[in-house]
Amino acid sequence: MEEPASTSGPLIGLVGPCGAGKTTLVEGLTRLGYRSRPIAQEHSYVKDMWQRLTHPDILVFVDASWMVTCQRRKLNWTEAEWQEQQHRLRHARENADLYLDTDHLSRDEALERVVEFIGKKGGF
Repeated sequence: MEEPASTSGPLIGLVGPCGAGKTTLVEGLTRLGYRSRPIAQEHSYVKDMWQRLTHPDILVFVDASWMVTCQRRKLNWTEAEWQEQQHRLRHARENADLYLDTDHLSRDEALERVVEFIGKKGGF
């Protein structure tokens, strides 16, 4: 992966359920010099909280199934709680520039897909 020259450029917002990989992606993007922020929309009943918290130039919806989120983060939550987060995230999902299902992706593969998308959008 080619690294951008600076931390200028678009702000990338990452939204999705707990355990989907938002924090990991933000860490990877930051390491590569991209401006990125995790957006904790999944904890809010306000449908457009993602827009109120961050005004991203590129919105990435990072998703994972309930079973995978439980495995990754050792979450002790029910499928109904995961479904509630999915419900709260519907507005962000509908407005995302990129939808990324991370169930079968490694950390590096997920990061590579986001960086590739940013490049196609003319992000750097």
